Amino acid sequence: MCFEPGRRRVNPLDRQCGRGYTMVELVMVVILASILAAVALPKLDVAMNVRDDIWRDGLLSGLRFAQKSAVSHRRLVCATVSDTQISLQIASANPATACDTDLIGPRSTGVFATSGSGSTQTAVSPAGTIYFQPDGRTTTDGAGATVSARTVTITGVGTAIAITGETGHAE
Repeated sequence: MCFEPGRRRVNPLDRQCGRGYTMVELVMVVILASILAAVALPKLDVAMNVRDDIWRDGLLSGLRFAQKSAVSHRRLVCATVSDTQISLQIASANPATACDTDLIGPRSTGVFATSGSGSTQTAVSPAGTIYFQPDGRTTTDGAGATVSARTVTITGVGTAIAITGETGHAE
C-alpha cells in the first residue's frame, strides 16, 4: 500500500506510490515485441515483392501502349527503360527516324510508369532505346533497318518481359 503525498505516514513501512513499469511488465513487453517482430518481418519482404510485380505490370503496360500508339498514330514511338521508369516519346511526323514529342500517358507526362522501389534493377537486352515502328515492329534504330526482339529483366521478378521483333507484341 502507498500513501499520498501531503499526508502524514502512519506506518513507517508505507511507501510513496511508484510511477512507471515494474521489471516484470518491461520483460513481458520486450518478449511480446520480439514475438511480433519475428512474425511480422517476413511479411515485409512479401510487400516488397508485390511492389516489384507492380513495376513489372506497369512496364509491360507501357510497352504495349507504345506499340499500340505507334500503329494507331502511324508514327515512330521510342521507349526508354531505366531502373526506375519507362518514358515514351513519339515522332511528330511520319516518316521519321527520331522521336521528338512526349507521348502522354496516364500521368499526363511522358513518363508512363515508375518503380516504387529504389533497389529494383531493370535491364533491356540488347541494351538501348526500343523503337516501335508504325507497322508495329521493334527495331534497333529509328530508321527501322534492323528488326530486334528484346528481353526486359527485372531483379526480384521471376518472369522476364519478351518483346517479339516482327510484331512488337510484349508478354
